[in-house]
Amino acid sequence: MRLIKESAPTILAIWALLLIAALVALGLARWSLAFVSLATLALSLFPPLLAARWSLTLPLPFLIFTTLFFFASIFLGEAFDFYERLWWWDLALHASAAVGFGLTGFLFVFMLFDGDRFAAPPYAIALITFCVAMTVGAIWEIFEFTMDVSFGLNMQKSGLNDTMADLILNAFGALVASLTGYVYLVRNSAGVLGRGLSQFIRLNRQLYQKYKHRLKK
Repeated sequence: MRLIKESAPTILAIWALLLIAALVALGLARWSLAFVSLATLALSLFPPLLAARWSLTLPLPFLIFTTLFFFASIFLGEAFDFYERLWWWDLALHASAAVGFGLTGFLFVFMLFDGDRFAAPPYAIALITFCVAMTVGAIWEIFEFTMDVSFGLNMQKSGLNDTMADLILNAFGALVASLTGYVYLVRNSAGVLGRGLSQFIRLNRQLYQKYKHRLKK
């Protein structure tokens, strides 16, 4: 696995906290808390393991974002009931996740074209990015439904209303991501989010061969 050499104390601290919480919960026979802790840990480990499988280098900010997202959504949201305590918790998580998944979708689509921004019109790549983000959002809603039905959790809260609100936020986040990708292709710059795209492409140049000449500038 080719990760950035600098360790991320935030990530390591969260992984350690989740492992300790799971062990303590098992010792106290609090099966629900143990399951939530282990599920959060497994999901937060998924991106670096997937990167290892595909020989990718993940930027440190990406790892921090994904780890914090799973920690906030599953562990804090379910184990400590942040969804009920803070009315905006679920909304903020879904909006930020949609942007993140959308940017990931853009990088994946751009990779399929070997980094050739002329292989397809920028609006076409932006549209595919939007569709990828919406698809991931829909899959997450299925995941929430499965968790509620299978393990008695309450991730969907008010049912249909919660699901539709989440999908609307997913659409908003997907739109932000697709517009970011579009501007990035046209101007080679798109603010903070655009710098994140550049960092990933720069760290994985072998996947974006036809974009190398622009990265050197």
